[in-house]
Amino acid sequence: MGTTVSFNRPDGTAVSGYLAEPAEAAGAPAVVVIQEWWGLNDQIRGVAERLATAGYRALVPDLYRGKSTVEAEEAHHLMSELNFADAAGQDIRGAVLYLKTHGSKVGVTGFCMGGALTLLTLCATPEADAGVVWYGCPPLEYIDASKITVPLLAHWATQDDFFPTATVDALQVKLREAHVKFDFHSYLARHGFANETAVGPGRIAQTQYDPVWTQQAWDRTLRFFGRYLG
Repeated sequence: MGTTVSFNRPDGTAVSGYLAEPAEAAGAPAVVVIQEWWGLNDQIRGVAERLATAGYRALVPDLYRGKSTVEAEEAHHLMSELNFADAAGQDIRGAVLYLKTHGSKVGVTGFCMGGALTLLTLCATPEADAGVVWYGCPPLEYIDASKITVPLLAHWATQDDFFPTATVDALQVKLREAHVKFDFHSYLARHGFANETAVGPGRIAQTQYDPVWTQQAWDRTLRFFGRYLG
């Protein structure tokens, strides 16, 4: 099991996060994991644990400062109150810098809201070494693709009501024009297909967990991080 740790943002403010460590933590590569709109919950801690099992130190910054929810309306409220630029350039960059003091290379990955924040973080954090986006994108005008200088992998769902194919296509054009090295994969799935809690009567209608596509996407993710982080 992981632990709660404190680290500093670039502006000096102390914030906390959930850190999962591999069996051989000394000098291990690392990944910052960015939450969905639900907050720092057990599901996203499980993502960090999965990366730790694969040999990475994984840190989930607590962007909501201790708040989390299982209700979509409350999640939307929490996300709406989040300053995305501050989260990307301060909380998440601070997490990258914290991990950099313990290992050589650090990647960034995030899901849904966290996917959007991953893209913003790569624009604001030159210290990051690679990024993996899971079905999330900010408004394209907020992405300065010329600032993305590291390899990018992204997973999208063809039946995603939140981030439709047209948005993904427009993002590809923007990245290509800026000569970003990227690899996009699309899956015949709905939004949230890699979230194992997106199943059953309590889930949002537009989301659906798919274990087959999840496994393929994770295989690609770990190969990607293995190549660029070690």
